Amino acid sequence: MIIWTEFSRITRKYQQVNTTQAVQIFNQDTAVVIDVREDSEVRSGKIKGAKHIPLAQIKTRLVELESAKTKPVLVYCRSGSRSSHACDLLTKAGFENVSNLAGGITAWESANLPVSKR
Repeated sequence: MIIWTEFSRITRKYQQVNTTQAVQIFNQDTAVVIDVREDSEVRSGKIKGAKHIPLAQIKTRLVELESAKTKPVLVYCRSGSRSSHACDLLTKAGFENVSNLAGGITAWESANLPVSKR
């Protein structure tokens, strides 16, 4: 198990970022933020400006993100697990600069960063 985890970490093509690094990505004018949580989870709030695409729909909605292939892309979910899967899908689809928010929206809120209810 440890070997598999370490192998996955070394071979992944996306960055794992903390909230400070996520804010730096978020503050870039060209950055795209993607929330992969389910509809019911998003109702409690999301990162302002995030595009909501549930994980189950990522593959079928990649065309909506086509213009972001060379832009910084920040992906998050509740805890960072589902979003890491989305990051894998995005990098396999040719996205060049993908980051996963470690700890997800939970870490974002714990850092007292703003959440939009809209």
